[in-house]
Amino acid sequence: MKDIMRVKCLLSEDIETLLNQQIKKEAHSSAMYLAMASWCNQNGFDYSSDYFFKQAEEERMHQLKLFKYVLDMGGRAVSPDVNNIKQDYTSFREVFEDALEAEVAITQSFKNIAANCMKEQDFVTFEFLNWFMKEQREEEYKARRALELFEVIGEEGTGRWEIDKHVNKIKYDSETAGE
Repeated sequence: MKDIMRVKCLLSEDIETLLNQQIKKEAHSSAMYLAMASWCNQNGFDYSSDYFFKQAEEERMHQLKLFKYVLDMGGRAVSPDVNNIKQDYTSFREVFEDALEAEVAITQSFKNIAANCMKEQDFVTFEFLNWFMKEQREEEYKARRALELFEVIGEEGTGRWEIDKHVNKIKYDSETAGE
């Protein structure tokens, strides 16, 4: 029976497993950003809280996009358990350091899936992943820019207040980035 089901699935078992792992990572990221939004809100960083709420929604959308793709390809999408979400931070800066670290890890994970797709000649999934690769470029850019605010503005005096005000204004335009 398992072999018959596999014929109906356009994904190899390995790619399906990697995509389900990515679904879990996206769910974890969404929960992580919610925890960051909560911490920022509790510590008076309202603009940053809004920023992380938006990030949480984006990660949830990414999770659902992957989930639906696995189903569309005849695979079995697995609704993940999410646990071990960090709830407390020692500083405002640590929140953004963790956010950047998480985005870099997600990018590496997508690169791993893409490399496996190329190895298996799964060009359909590889093409599907291109959207996520572009999205990760934006996510890393925004996380880096947010963290750079700590260097540019500094945290002394009203620095954290200014950083908070600027976080939600970070925009990424792939056409003008780097100019």
